[in-house]
Amino acid sequence: MPKGIPWTNEEEVRLKQLVQDGANLQAIAIALDKSENSIYNKIKRLGLEEGAKRLSPSSFEITLPAELPTSEQALKMLAGALETATQPGLDKTEVFRLQVLATIARAYDRLLANYIHYREIETKLIELEHKYGQLAQKIQNNAPRPNNAQNTQPTTQ
Repeated sequence: MPKGIPWTNEEEVRLKQLVQDGANLQAIAIALDKSENSIYNKIKRLGLEEGAKRLSPSSFEITLPAELPTSEQALKMLAGALETATQPGLDKTEVFRLQVLATIARAYDRLLANYIHYREIETKLIELEHKYGQLAQKIQNNAPRPNNAQNTQPTTQ
């Protein structure tokens, strides 16, 4: 027995079109005002196997960049999202994408700043360890050594 509000024919047609157009699960959920889970289940029930495989959480992969984007690059993305968001006539899906982009760019900028700060601390610690090692070696080389010859000579009075 289906849960929630039944799907209309128009919603099913729209869903098929969005899947065919390559929209992601979140965008489809927003466009149809339904949960991601109900979207995914409906795709499977309609026999849109390619769409179900493509939108399946297990098939989602993130490609890691070879180099970290700079803070400036993240801020440029955020500025681009802000500029695009001011354009009239954006649909809910595009607004949602821009919100996600802005949130990710802000989080990335904060994380990048922390990463740079920790790397600076790490560099200072390595320098201090090196200086400590040099100082310890210098102290060890300059320490007076016990003279065994003095300890073996008998004392005369």
